[in-house]
Amino acid sequence: MAEGRVQNKVAVITGAASGLGLAAARRLAEEGARVIMADINAEAGAAEASQITGAIFVQHDVTSESSWQRLVDDVVKDFGSLDVLLNCAGIVQLASIEDTSDELWKKINAVGTDGTFYGCKHALRVMKQQGAGSIINMCSTASIQGGPFIFAYAASKSAIRGMTKSIACLCSQKGYGVRCNSIHPGNMATPMLKNMYDIVRVHDPVTADQMDAMWVGDPGDVANMVLFLASDESRAVNGAEMVVDNTATITEGFVPK
Repeated sequence: MAEGRVQNKVAVITGAASGLGLAAARRLAEEGARVIMADINAEAGAAEASQITGAIFVQHDVTSESSWQRLVDDVVKDFGSLDVLLNCAGIVQLASIEDTSDELWKKINAVGTDGTFYGCKHALRVMKQQGAGSIINMCSTASIQGGPFIFAYAASKSAIRGMTKSIACLCSQKGYGVRCNSIHPGNMATPMLKNMYDIVRVHDPVTADQMDAMWVGDPGDVANMVLFLASDESRAVNGAEMVVDNTATITEGFVPK
């Protein structure tokens, strides 16, 4: 039997109970990785992990640095290394800057911005000792285009975009052997997008009709990009922003179905 593209690599994925994180967990496991699925939702995460050969579930709060320290140390102790980290946990709530409360701003940035910072910090701590590793940060086309009603989410993803490039430059200049890249999906068929659509349908049917006509991608396409960046095939790819959007960020108007 042929070995997979990430055979025996140890991968931690946050936000792995659903959506893009779950799709990535399935894809990496298919290609031989040992996958640690981390999520705050223990019930859903454990149920999904039980269906994936080569995966286990760990309940994890990405907003807590001490939780990150425990997770990374336990993974290295139990598996011998940490080869791949996919920071995929994130939340979104529709609000322009005019309607963004301090509470909402802090909530979205705690999960997205702080969670990614802690993850990168502690993954790098052990990866540089190994002399190898791939950190993958899930961003969004919102960090390239912006969006008037996803203000805090776009700000968080833009911060992650900048973090990624800074980490990549550090690792390259220091010779750590660690790569850090970001993935920027467009609209993907995930529970997060469905929730946003349902809200828009209630409050703005005209916009919802426009959304009906837009191209929406498959999470599996993003998972394949994760696989590439996790594998040694991408050894020269460092500090890149990998856009998976079928031209949405460079097309006037919108990409139709």
